[in-house]
Amino acid sequence: MNDEHLLETLTQQYISEYPTSKELQEQAKRYLVDGGSHALRLFGPYPFRPVSASGSRVRDADDHEILDFWQGHYANILGHNPPVIRETLIQALQNGEGLQTGITEALQTEFGRLLLDQVGAEQVRFTTSGSLATMYAMMLARAFTGKRLILKVGGGWHGAQPLALKGVHFGEGGYIHVESEGLSEDSTAEILTTRYDDPDDLRQKFRQWGDRISCFIVELWMGMGGFIPVTPEYLKIARELTHRHGAVFIFDEIISGFRFCASGVQRLYNVRPDLSTFGKIIGGGMPLAAVVGREEIMRLCGSAAGRRVRFDGGTFSAHPAALLAGKTLIEYLVRNEEKIYPRLGALGQKIRLGIEEIFASHGILARCTGYGNDVIPDSSLVMIHFPYDDRTRMSSPEAVWDPKICNVDRREKVLKLALLLERVHVVHGLGAVSTAHSEEDVEWLFAACDEAAKRIKAG
Repeated sequence: MNDEHLLETLTQQYISEYPTSKELQEQAKRYLVDGGSHALRLFGPYPFRPVSASGSRVRDADDHEILDFWQGHYANILGHNPPVIRETLIQALQNGEGLQTGITEALQTEFGRLLLDQVGAEQVRFTTSGSLATMYAMMLARAFTGKRLILKVGGGWHGAQPLALKGVHFGEGGYIHVESEGLSEDSTAEILTTRYDDPDDLRQKFRQWGDRISCFIVELWMGMGGFIPVTPEYLKIARELTHRHGAVFIFDEIISGFRFCASGVQRLYNVRPDLSTFGKIIGGGMPLAAVVGREEIMRLCGSAAGRRVRFDGGTFSAHPAALLAGKTLIEYLVRNEEKIYPRLGALGQKIRLGIEEIFASHGILARCTGYGNDVIPDSSLVMIHFPYDDRTRMSSPEAVWDPKICNVDRREKVLKLALLLERVHVVHGLGAVSTAHSEEDVEWLFAACDEAAKRIKAG
């Protein structure tokens, strides 16, 4: 039995064990494109449908208790529906607060000051998603510099927005492809890609295009590109190049913000960007994102500058419930920083080492990413890979996503269904550890990986 045959077997067993979710998917497809509104959640043959979620676990429509490492796209650092946030929101709603008013509340000032104090920036404007935050940051950079080109890392995901939909997925020739139809050819021609953590390639791009580059945007910890931390040397070189060529340096901290400390991971690297984007964790489980940075750039969306950049906000920007949830969460993380982050890192390290050992015991080569570096000793993020050669360094998006280097289908399809049959939910190989995950959960995961390894080995 090979992986293709094994996937067919796993699919049929999944269908037999998740019948109610199958019915709900068939109903959903009558009204929703593909049965849902987020492509990544719509895995094959169909997603299970949750009915409740608490802590590290969710319960689905077929009454399975499922251990979850997806945790709201890595947003739920305290687990699902943590009491500290849920009770705060309940109290606000009971007091007649929390739903949309369309009026600027003092809570914006309170949360804005808290966020800026923690990340060391000068001004902030809120929006509702990471995609919008990165788009607005790029617009601000173009307006500030008067240049058009946007430089990003191949394999980096900065949201489903027109200024970033190029070079996200690996294809023939690498990370050079436009990701969607419906985009202007002019706009995609103005997006350049460079290799992650490759100083020589970055220098070459600035030598060739530096006088036209408006900004360089980079994740300090690659998300979809493989849970890989950037090296301090690369960030320092990037900071020097952007400064020399008059480009805005943007940190995408949608995933890394408040994941490794009660701030952006930039605090640990001690490198200051011109702009940063935050999302996911800062919303406390609610839709909230932010652009923060230098006042002279941020003011371009303000009235004093004639609102040159129409970062005006949408109906639900700075929604009161989202601000309250985010403020509550960040205050909690700040108070408990010395306790939370070492434990999360230790659990992540235990999981990475344990998973590699389990697969090795069955004669299967598996490698985890999410390991830290000199700046970040440990990490609460884990991704499992199946390289063909044990000498492969899992240090770039190319290594993670090139099907000639790694068995991508085994990670994305086979492992996912094999673990769901053991009632463990993962995305892209695993996901994120929250404070709600326990040692018991780790043992549950290890047992599930052992069963998955047995299935793969039998194949």
